[in-house]
Amino acid sequence: MGEFELIDRYFRRTAASPQVALGVGDDCALLQPTPGRQLAVSTDLLLEGRHFFPGADPRALGHKALAVNLSDLAACGARPLAFTLALALPAVDETWLAGLSQGLLALADASGCALVGGDTTRGPLAIGITVFGEVEPGKALLRSGARAGDDLYVSGSLGDARLALEALQGRIELPPGLLASARQRLDTPQPRLALGQALAGVATAAIDVSDGLLGDLGHVLKQSNVGATVDTLAALPLLDNLQAARAAGVDESLLLQCVLAGGDDYELAFTALPSHRDAVATAAKATNTRVTRIGSIDSQPGVRLLGAGGQPVHGRFASFDHFA
Repeated sequence: MGEFELIDRYFRRTAASPQVALGVGDDCALLQPTPGRQLAVSTDLLLEGRHFFPGADPRALGHKALAVNLSDLAACGARPLAFTLALALPAVDETWLAGLSQGLLALADASGCALVGGDTTRGPLAIGITVFGEVEPGKALLRSGARAGDDLYVSGSLGDARLALEALQGRIELPPGLLASARQRLDTPQPRLALGQALAGVATAAIDVSDGLLGDLGHVLKQSNVGATVDTLAALPLLDNLQAARAAGVDESLLLQCVLAGGDDYELAFTALPSHRDAVATAAKATNTRVTRIGSIDSQPGVRLLGAGGQPVHGRFASFDHFA
């Protein structure tokens, strides 16, 4: 199978969105954003052996490749428009391509995000996606808007993806049912698009949790020139499989590490004024998303972790860094 037949068979689609004037098949795609809206653009590259295991299920991989990009749009409060796909393949495997395209395009359809172009080449397996969204001027959620006194929130759950990774890399043992539950979060994250859009005008700052809560929160604190206090007793229950992991004998310090420094969660960490607590609750209810207040923003730089009785929690919670 040649390159263009591959594209035609698995990735060419008729653009249904009015924002896509021209999709796959030309030198450039043509997008027509809603008048008066700003474009939001983000890119991610996934490499076999670095971002996903060799032999990963192709359908789940297709889903995740797009989901990690859509999560960036969610953190900006943007509505998805379209995306491009760059795909390097060591060889043409039609069964694998069918699975990848099914997972990718199912999430694209569910998110209203059209595939409008890209490139294919021979090489080590890699998936690069650039996603385009739109947002009302002045309403984009940024990392630089947090202020002392703001509440700190996290959507959904944290730590289950890291728990699965610890088991898959042989550092801990988990019962099969627990591993399957945790691995679902690792393999098929759900970008919080609806919540991100509902928080526009409510949240003061936001970021998606891709490399670990404290590491990603640190980007917000740096951009906003503030610090934070995190209640670990509120944060730890964000691990959906907390009780099952405890019952399986997983060390408590590792569980806290999973929640505070585990990656691949693709939840939103965001800040909002205390006076907006009702608005945050309304946004959470309207989008059927669990939202938990886990701390507050301070004027003092750095992050302070508090445990039982407000006592400081000490430890090194290093988030993922490709070059560390």
